[in-house]
This record gives sequence, structure tokens and C-alpha cells, in this order.
Amino acid sequence: MISHSRRHCVVELQALPSRIGQIRRIVSAQLRHWQLDPLIDRAALGVTELLSNVHRHAQPDKTCTVEIELRLGRLTVSVIDSDPRLPVLRETYPPAETHPLMPQPLESLETCGRGLALVAALSEAWGVRERPDASGKTVWFSLRVAPVPQAPAQPRRIKTTPVREPARAVSLAGDPGAVPTALPVAASVSVGTGPG
Repeated sequence: MISHSRRHCVVELQALPSRIGQIRRIVSAQLRHWQLDPLIDRAALGVTELLSNVHRHAQPDKTCTVEIELRLGRLTVSVIDSDPRLPVLRETYPPAETHPLMPQPLESLETCGRGLALVAALSEAWGVRERPDASGKTVWFSLRVAPVPQAPAQPRRIKTTPVREPARAVSLAGDPGAVPTALPVAASVSVGTGPG
């Protein structure tokens, strides 16, 4: 079953190998819908590792829930299962290999037990919490959402049309019978008392 709101998506499933690929596609599609394309590879890899752990280790069954939530600039991916045993991060070993999505080398050559180390390396934060009724646990990781770069403002041309300013009325000083005349703004008037 899949349910989602604007910034929250929940998928219930059996953590079987055939379903893990489907969940990767669902997570990828949801992140594209939220326009979080730069996070798709890391989120899909992280959810794959967590679901693989449920498939390998969870008891009594493989039923789990995947939640993805976008909140306050963070994407959080959680996998909830019914096994109350908490996972343990393996001891670190000398660097053996690197993965293109991780800034540091993987910690072990083992094929088993490095899922949480991989999740820790690809995320900003991760953790495990028991469910309140002791009926299972939640393993989660979060990724910081980079601000979307704003396109630089492009100058816009504004079409302008020159407007003629209305004429001003000017009165001639000293001639009580003179009629005011409208003169264009650009014209100059000189009024004087000299010989005429």
C-alpha cells in the first residue's frame, strides 16, 4: 500500500529482493516529483541498504514500512520493521574501496554488515529508535536539501513612450490687463522693465 501527502510518503511492503527494486523506483519517482533530483541516488542507495538489512535479519517476518518525509530543509528516509533487536554498526577496518556516492572509503571488504556503515557515509545523520510499544524499531537517515539555485534576474526591456508635459500658464508682471498665455515648458520668457 502506498499513501502520501504533499511532503510525506509511506509504503508498506514485504522486504523481498523483488520488492526492494520497486521501492527504489518509488522513492526516486517521489523525489523527482518533489524536485529533489540531486538526492535520488543517495536516498535510493540508503533505502536499499536498510531494506536489505530487514530482508537478511528481521524476525519474525519481513513486513516493513518505508517513510520519506521532506521537512525543514531535510529529507528523512525511515524503515520501520517488527523486529525489536537493534542493528549494530560493524567495527571499522582499514579502507578497502570507495563508492562514487561516498566521500570516504567503505570500511570493510565484507559483503555483509556494512549496510549501516554505507548509510552513515552517504547521509548527514542517521539513527535507530525503538518503537514505543517495543514491537519493532525504526532505522532512519537524513539528507540535507540544497537550496535550489535561483536563475539570475534577466534585465527586461520596458517600452516607453515620451509624454508631452502640459503647457504652463505664465502671467506678465506689471501689466494688469495682460492675458495669461500658455507657453511650452521648454520656452523661456524674460520679463523686464527696460526700454521698449
